[in-house]
Amino acid sequence: MPVPPVPRPEPQHNHLLAALSPEVQGRLFSHLELVPLSLGSLLYESGRAMRHVYFPTDSIISLQYLMQNGDSTAILVVGNEGLLGYTLFMGEETTRSRSLVQSAGHAFRLPRARVKEEFSRHGELLLLMLRYTQALISQVAQTAVCNRHHSIDQQLCRWLLLSMDRLSHADLTMTQEFIANMLGVRREGVALAAAKLQDAGVIVYARGRIRVLERAKLEQAACECYEVVRKETELLLPYLPQRQLVNEATQIPVVKLANRGAGAR
Repeated sequence: MPVPPVPRPEPQHNHLLAALSPEVQGRLFSHLELVPLSLGSLLYESGRAMRHVYFPTDSIISLQYLMQNGDSTAILVVGNEGLLGYTLFMGEETTRSRSLVQSAGHAFRLPRARVKEEFSRHGELLLLMLRYTQALISQVAQTAVCNRHHSIDQQLCRWLLLSMDRLSHADLTMTQEFIANMLGVRREGVALAAAKLQDAGVIVYARGRIRVLERAKLEQAACECYEVVRKETELLLPYLPQRQLVNEATQIPVVKLANRGAGAR
């Protein structure tokens, strides 16, 4: 049987863009440019001017800090829940970190001038971006705690779960060396941790592709850092699909930041 074509990414596949009202979408969507992102490609380099904000749809991007000796560690991950380039609307046009594509896919990018113009309206986009920035700060803080106090096994589980939350599927494509660079640890440690998860039937890992089979077991093997970040993110970003499902199931009212729309007219 022929393989069905992969649907073209749409702006609404990014949850932050989807949460904007039709009015704001109408001002922004015509200026969005869809760009493919290959594994390992760099979007921002430390110290270089930032010209766009990126809204991932089916890709994951990690922010890394690079040491003088060449070592690096990922401090946070960004996917379809938000955007890359928050320092741009916070008053800076450069960043001290570098942004590396962790899982290939696509993103929509918006020129710097359009971002600042909409942000200066002090409307929906400003509120969403500020709340999202707070969620990122929480993720960075918890990552620092996790890297200091928890084992490589637990860090790998946390990192896999955070990545899955930012994709619409359970497959990740990357090498053990790439994962080691993300976590700032030795490749041998990642290989051993991944082998334990595979032996337990939690994941399947072969030829640089990871498929999560038992998410519940993965959550049990992770440290408390993942749950802290997840809860804080869902609290700050009520537009996330998983938050909407919880609210519907428990009949908890949600304060909507904006009316969801189908897109620009």
